[in-house]
Amino acid sequence: MSDDESVEAALRAADVLMRVAARSVMEVDHIVTSPQLRILVRIATRGPQNPGDIATELGVHASNATRAAEKLVRAGLIERQANPDDRRYVRLTLTPDGERLVERVIGHRRDAIAAVIAAMPPEDRDAAARAFDSFARAAGVEPSDDGRFTLALHDAKSS
Repeated sequence: MSDDESVEAALRAADVLMRVAARSVMEVDHIVTSPQLRILVRIATRGPQNPGDIATELGVHASNATRAAEKLVRAGLIERQANPDDRRYVRLTLTPDGERLVERVIGHRRDAIAAVIAAMPPEDRDAAARAFDSFARAAGVEPSDDGRFTLALHDAKSS
């Protein structure tokens, strides 16, 4: 397969994965916005965060991140806690409702991807899994153990 053919194959696979991700977001778009979902997923995958972490993740000013977090607090999806290491800072953690919402989104993604893999010929499944892992590593993204999507793509040359 030529490099151009490889790129086209990757684009077709990316299209499928983006559709899976978009459908999982649409399942909860009546509850949270996409940036709010990114906050919830970041807390779920990285543990408690402070508003500065959230601002960096979203690429926004800290005041915007604080407002987004406040909306999630009011919705009962995250809670603010004093940071035991430095009481000047706040830690944002998921509530049980926030955990369920993230699990719903991730569960949808896992189920949809599992259905596509199950539809593949059995002899292609292992090769696809190896190719996905290799692709992620080449991009500088370490595969997660729990199947959650990470939110940042690192430049492979700078990793």
